Amino acid sequence: MPAADRIRLGFLYPPTGAEHELYLAGEALDPRVEVAVIGVRISGGDDEHAPHHLRATGSISNLALSAKVMAHLEPAAVLWACTSGSFIDGLAFAREQAAALNAASRAPASSTSLAFLSALEVLGIGTVAVLATYPEATSRAFTSFLAEGGVRIDRLNWLDAPSGPVAAAFAKERFIDGAARLGVPKGGALLLPDTAVPSLALIAPLEDRLGCPVLTANQVTVWEAARLAGVKGRGPGRLFQETVA
Repeated sequence: MPAADRIRLGFLYPPTGAEHELYLAGEALDPRVEVAVIGVRISGGDDEHAPHHLRATGSISNLALSAKVMAHLEPAAVLWACTSGSFIDGLAFAREQAAALNAASRAPASSTSLAFLSALEVLGIGTVAVLATYPEATSRAFTSFLAEGGVRIDRLNWLDAPSGPVAAAFAKERFIDGAARLGVPKGGALLLPDTAVPSLALIAPLEDRLGCPVLTANQVTVWEAARLAGVKGRGPGRLFQETVA
């Protein structure tokens, strides 16, 4: 395929074990799409989900290092593909991150946390249940972020994983059973907000079981990148089915 016809979606990702989902979902959108994933330095080691470590990982100076490398690949869109590293200091700072990435990469930019808000807005959903992998303080920071964006949190549970690799190792059944126990408000959606979790295969069984949209971190990240790049294609779950022409 001629280079001029290719559309590169760029993802800045803290390496944790689910990077392959960005390639699989992104490149399935359209034959023209190429995915580029560049790592971001992570603070905190085995305790990386602690708020103070997330602030270091998500600092604009840290993200800019990777975004400047991404700029050489001339992406059509760039996503900071880390939920916790984008919501931890609130909505205004998440927008500052996106603006800084736009400047450093010279491409439209957003983040996973902002993608959750975009997806809920497009779906017309204002109330959610959240099944988070993080410890309590970080999980509540996510719900505070959502509330700033005008989303009502009806139910919340957290699985207390101290790091991405720990969350990535959780069995599929832990999410399915946890979501069933949590439940979802009528007309709402279930959110699974950790990009470390290989979650694309969870979407269909959870949507069938719960009867509502299920939004996962890697799913909304790819969806937002495609939206910013002007790509329309098929993807997992009701989010793609109901919002992509």
